[in-house]
Amino acid sequence: MLRIKRVPTVVSNYQKEEGEEGSRRLAGCGRNCLNKCCIPGAKLPLYAFKRVNKIANGKGLLDDENKEPPVAFLDSLLLGEWEDRIQRGLFRYDVTACETKVIPGEYGFIAQLNEGRHLKKRPTEFRVDKVLQPFDGRKFNFTKVGQEEVLFQFEASEDGDIQFFPNAPIDVENSPSVVAINVSPIEYGHVLLIPRVLECLPQRIDRESFLLALYMAVEAGSPYFRVGYNSLGAFATINHLHFQAYYLAVSFPIEKAPTGKTTTLDDGINVSELLNYPVRGLVFEGSSTLEDLSNAVSDACICLQENNIPYNVLISDSGRRIFLLPQCYAEKQALGEVNPELLDTQVNPAVWEISGHMVLKRKKDYEEASEGNAWRLLAEVSLSEERLQEVKAIILDSISCGVDENGNVGPNFKDDEEQDVKHEEADTLNKGSQPPMMPGKQECLVLH
Repeated sequence: MLRIKRVPTVVSNYQKEEGEEGSRRLAGCGRNCLNKCCIPGAKLPLYAFKRVNKIANGKGLLDDENKEPPVAFLDSLLLGEWEDRIQRGLFRYDVTACETKVIPGEYGFIAQLNEGRHLKKRPTEFRVDKVLQPFDGRKFNFTKVGQEEVLFQFEASEDGDIQFFPNAPIDVENSPSVVAINVSPIEYGHVLLIPRVLECLPQRIDRESFLLALYMAVEAGSPYFRVGYNSLGAFATINHLHFQAYYLAVSFPIEKAPTGKTTTLDDGINVSELLNYPVRGLVFEGSSTLEDLSNAVSDACICLQENNIPYNVLISDSGRRIFLLPQCYAEKQALGEVNPELLDTQVNPAVWEISGHMVLKRKKDYEEASEGNAWRLLAEVSLSEERLQEVKAIILDSISCGVDENGNVGPNFKDDEEQDVKHEEADTLNKGSQPPMMPGKQECLVLH
């Protein structure tokens, strides 16, 4: 069993040390949480988005009617409500006062000095060798956040039009998806999207939840509002399904990186590899429909989960471009294979850091920030080229097989000839230096 010690991120004002959480009673908490003790009769704003599937190049989703929405999703609702929580004093620190700079260099890595994010918390052990772990209601989860930390409910519209209800009842039977503040924000507008919060789903992607996250990026309609995801083993610390998102009006270095070695799927989606970037990964884009793009990426994520490979996801360009980034930094850290100087920085390379937004906790590291230092840290995150090719092969194989409603990979080839080709490719992979990779069987290995 591989474990690392790190200071957990406090995302809610009701998040306690694990011992305190375990001793708390399950009912009668005396505050407005999202648990069964407080939720009956509760009301929250509800934003109901319109399901529009066709993607227009450079313009988001195609909508024949082009009706003016009842509220501006990003500016008025999400950011407006987020700023309201600033006025209420719900955040642990003022992230807008954190020093930030673009580091000189080809990619323009972004450095932020955020000394408040890890204060007054003791290091906690996290298991990093199991991407899929069962939900544990004794630990902190998002049913324990205060209702004042929730900005709004986020659901698909039932009648086909965008709707906004300032005071909507919480439908306990159908388990609403909610957007809540992160009280330890990395950037302006930092929020959490928690799909079907009352179902208490563990941190694992499924098709429905990923499509919801993609719709959130589309509704925001800004290339500077990104949605991210960290799996367990890739620096997610709360095992309750959630995505993160925030607004930063500058291009991320990963978005500037060139791509190549493109594979085109049957539905027109292009899968390419990042080139000349410290972290190797895959980029999905080019579909004419949002659901096809979402299904391809979520199936790839399910494949990684079933193969116990930690990963991060960045949803970019208003949902038109998605980066899938398998990683092994935490595993290397647990095995004692990371340079102590890098560990001393206390930087946990999750989706935002991998994308090029380096959140630094020490003044020294901020003052000495350089493209070379960022590159050296992120290079430790990356799989080797050989390993990435193995992972890419099994991802493409899983996408072509398809994933059923239970998240299981099953054969769905067009014809016998294509199936023979896939088996030959798998045989070739299995003759390599690593053990054969089969869905749900393979551990994440570190190559030296």
